[in-house]
Order: sequence, then C-alpha cells, then structure tokens
Amino acid sequence: MSDDKQLRIAQQFISSLPHAQALGIKVVEIVPGRSVFAMPYDEKLIGDPATGVLAGGAVSALLDTTCGAAVMSHPESAGMTATLDLRIDYMRPATPGQAIRAEAECYHVTRSVAFVRAVALDDDREQPVATASGAFTFTKQEAKA
Repeated sequence: MSDDKQLRIAQQFISSLPHAQALGIKVVEIVPGRSVFAMPYDEKLIGDPATGVLAGGAVSALLDTTCGAAVMSHPESAGMTATLDLRIDYMRPATPGQAIRAEAECYHVTRSVAFVRAVALDDDREQPVATASGAFTFTKQEAKA
C-alpha cells in the first residue's frame, strides 16, 4: 500500500473517532507498521489547573490511538484493530504549553495479536513524557493467489 493511501486511511481513522476529534489529534506520519500523531496543548485538557499540566487521560488516548494506527498500517494487516492490553508508564509531566507527539511501532504480529511500543514526547525529545507497550487484535490479510 502506498504511503499516500496509508495517510488517507489514517486521516479517515482519526476523523471517525470522536475522542480524537475532541483532543485535536492529527496525523503527522504513517508508514508501514509505524505511526506518528500529535496533540496540541489545549487548556481544556489540563489535568492540574495549578500547574497547567495536561491530563494523563489525554496522553493515554493519544498513545492508544497512535498504537492502533501502527497496527492498522502494518503490511500484513487486514484492517481494523482493538486494544487488548495497553501499559503506559508516565515518566514526567508534560511541559505546559507544548504539544505532545506520540510515535508508535508495531514490531511483531501473530495470526491474531499485534504487539506495539510507543513513546509520548513534548519538545524535550531526550526525556519522554510516557512510554507504552501493548497488544492489539490483529487479522492478517489473506494471501493473494
């Protein structure tokens, strides 16, 4: 599948998810088995008004959505996916005022499960805001005759 087609599919995926629309999630890059999405800083997503730090749930939703897109873009994927398990480790608060970028890679697939790792970053690319690892439903494309 061409990168342009994958980009169109990822943009349709994002536009069909009400939570992604509410969070302002945008597709930055999508290539086979890898996706990069971004979420702008928005005051309505602040989890701690005293510090201006984004809510962890918004970061979780960004990571989950980015991971799902990485699975869907895998060369062997037949299409849709769902989260089976997602572990998120928060490393530090996101810097107030900065967008969050999530990068996910689908690194292994079986007949029915895809495994993904991801990272959420703000402008400090050396110190992640959060990391994630997960398992997602997966259906392989049927072999072409």
